[in-house]
Formats: sequence, structure tokens, C-alpha cells
Amino acid sequence: KIQKVLSAKKIVITGSESFIGKTLIKQLQSKDYEIIGFDSILPQNPTYEFHQVDIRNSEIYDLIPKNTDILIHLAALSRDPDCKNKAIECFDVNVMGTLNLIKATQLQNVKQFIFASSEWVYDKFIENEEKDEDSQINIFNHDSEYALSKLVTESNLRQQYNNGFCNVTILRFGIIYGPRKSNWSAVESILHQVKTQENVSVGSLKTGRRFVHVSDITRGITHSFGLEGFNIINLTGNQIITLKDIIDKSQTILDKKIEVTEINSNQISIRNPSNFKAKKMIDWEPKISLKTGLESLLPYV
Repeated sequence: KIQKVLSAKKIVITGSESFIGKTLIKQLQSKDYEIIGFDSILPQNPTYEFHQVDIRNSEIYDLIPKNTDILIHLAALSRDPDCKNKAIECFDVNVMGTLNLIKATQLQNVKQFIFASSEWVYDKFIENEEKDEDSQINIFNHDSEYALSKLVTESNLRQQYNNGFCNVTILRFGIIYGPRKSNWSAVESILHQVKTQENVSVGSLKTGRRFVHVSDITRGITHSFGLEGFNIINLTGNQIITLKDIIDKSQTILDKKIEVTEINSNQISIRNPSNFKAKKMIDWEPKISLKTGLESLLPYV
């Protein structure tokens, strides 16, 4: 484990009104943190200091208190469809917006910069191959503007850190699911289909991801508070959960039997980013089982 040098008190969160942001703030408010939220969307009755601001605004540094302990950067165009064939918009927000925040962070002497990256920065997985934070990434294999914007920002943060920037923690989130009404992953989507339909169609039942519940993700963020130096850490589920696993568990929870149609059993897609480093370095691992996670979704699907 790496020694932690900060005792966090004052925290700025960009993208505070996002799914992860709201879940994180709920978790932090149960402890003794001073929270300042930034977002372009206005919250309803925020119980923390809030500023409606675009991360590309050059005056944003004025809103960051001097000597803030941690800036958690969640704000982004964070879905592939929002970025597909929109490279200028995607890079303007995700890359230039972050560079603007880096500058603001330097001006205000923030102690740690936590960046929400993604497991999508890893290129092709071959069969069940496991990748970790040291795996080589071939940028030529990427055709996703979103993934590229995260990868470029990771490189920018590394360069800035090497030039004297504050402590940097890059968290590569796995595929997140949780209680929400939209922007569903396969987990929420399949549970909804099992609940509302008699027949569910999938490509290959063996397709799988290391899905991770949003509450585990936000706990992972808090576990990284105070990390010294430059660190990249995967926050992913403990094992690969296949589409078959989700269908089977959904049927059990809903006490319902459905017909399953497998459209292309040979087209298996597996992404397997390891979470070993998170367990070792920040003493974090997911606690929410698939069953418990699915049960948390029931009011929303």
C-alpha cells in the first residue's frame, strides 16, 4: 500500500449532478467533508455549496477555494453516443475542459486531482485475457472518440505531473450500473426486459463485463483520497458477469421464467480489466453482489 499524505477536508466535485456525482455526495455527506459541486445542470435544493459552471470557463479557478484538498473531476461527455462522430465537441469538453481545470487547480494550489477515466481506454481484449494498469495500450486500435479523449487526458495529466503538478489519481471505472431511470448498462436493460417481456434477445449469452455497482465505485473514489504521486487504478468488478448470469439472476429475483433467444452465440465479447491493484493499493474491492445490485434497481426498471 502507498502511504497517504492528506487528510481530506475540502472537496470540489465537477459533474456533481451526474449519477456518480450524486451518489458520491450522499456518501461524503455522511462524513465530515466540506463539499463544493460544479455542474452545468442546476440541482434541486442542493445541500452543499453549488456553482453552475462549464469546466471550459477560464474563470473557474475563482470558484475553487485556495488549498482545496481534493478536486474530483467527473464532468465529461461520458457516453459513447454523445461523442461518436463528434470529435470536436468531445475533445473540447473532455480534453480542453480538463486542461482548463488543471490550470485552475495549479492556480489554487489544490493538493490532489482525481480523474474519472474509463476501462474503455484498453484496446482489444483477446478471449478471456486480463489487462491491468501496466498493459500496453495501442492507440491505433481505438475508433471511439470517447475512449481517445480519456486516453489523451490521462497522458496530459501524466505530463503535467512530471512538470510539477499536484498528486494525480486516475481511476479507470469499469462498466457501472445502479439505480437510475436512464443511461442504462446491460444490467439495468436486461432486468427491465425480464420484468416486462416474455422473450429476451441477446447476441451471445457468454458476452461479459466486470460490471460494478455505482456505490462500489463511489467507495473506491473515497478510498483513493490522499494518494501521493501519480497513480492509475482500475475500479472494476471482481469477476466477469455474463449476459446469461444477469438473465438467470433476474429471473430468480422476479420469480419469473422467460424465453431467451441467442442471436449470435459465436460473437462473444469479453472485457476483463483486473482490479488487483485497487485491492492492494487502496484496500478496495466491490462489496455489492449481482443479486443485491439487481435488487437495488427494481424501483427504477
